[in-house]
Amino acid sequence: MNPPPSTIGILGLGLVGQALAARLKTCGHQIAGCDPSESARTCAKVLGVQLLPDAAALAQQCESVVICVLDDAMLLACAQALADAPGQLKLAISCVTASVQATAGAATLLRRRGIAFADMPLLGSSRQIAQGEALGLLGADDAERERWGSLLMDICPRHRHVGAQGMGVRAKLACNLVLGLNRAALAEGLALATTLGLDGTQFLDLLRESPAYSRAVDIAGPRMVARDFSPASRIRQHRKDLALILSQGEQSGLDLSLTAAHAELLDRAIAQGLGDLDNVAVIAAILPPAAPAPPPQGTPA
Repeated sequence: MNPPPSTIGILGLGLVGQALAARLKTCGHQIAGCDPSESARTCAKVLGVQLLPDAAALAQQCESVVICVLDDAMLLACAQALADAPGQLKLAISCVTASVQATAGAATLLRRRGIAFADMPLLGSSRQIAQGEALGLLGADDAERERWGSLLMDICPRHRHVGAQGMGVRAKLACNLVLGLNRAALAEGLALATTLGLDGTQFLDLLRESPAYSRAVDIAGPRMVARDFSPASRIRQHRKDLALILSQGEQSGLDLSLTAAHAELLDRAIAQGLGDLDNVAVIAAILPPAAPAPPPQGTPA
């Protein structure tokens, strides 16, 4: 008889953490997780996640933990907490879009306690992650990749090994730059097309047949046309990513002027109250405010 699968821990049960929990449950794994947010815990419980109080409790119960928090500070805090109480933990995988420096710091904290570390940020929405359609960018040593290959495949079937530990997050920052600009360019083009009187759906069809096509047309375009802004990702989170990208560009001596303009666009969207909506809501920051409805016929203006 095969032994039951070990429990996999998830640190951070937001959109990505919930998507990975659903994905790994589908693969037959037991999942435990923790998150300070009551709403995140409630959603995770519905998915069948065993809720634990903190990172130390996860490390006591889980051989592997996936870190799905928001930023550098949270990543380093999680790594420190796991390192302080390693328990039976053998592997930590960071899916965080973090800075190169914070990712290296997390790796150092964990490896000092004999815990293997890999970075595998994911390219795709939470829906794509749950369905196994996202692209994972794996930074890991060859030995760790071979040892944990089955788990990595369950987390993200479409992962690519881009180099040693730390290269995954480097690749994610560069990919996110292009991804965000493609989406913003689509939003501007679609806004222009519709204000010029073109039908939005027909315009997307034109883009599919033109050199202007990108996958954003298929993934983001229909939601922009339908004004479906329910979050599978969030503008506020992508703005955080742009800050990392701009900082890395500055450190590398690059003038990332298009990304700087994109950041200003997202700042405008956040100022308009769109920050917690999906990234496709960026089109709402480009379109002119909706005109008030005309008064009914026969009613004095």
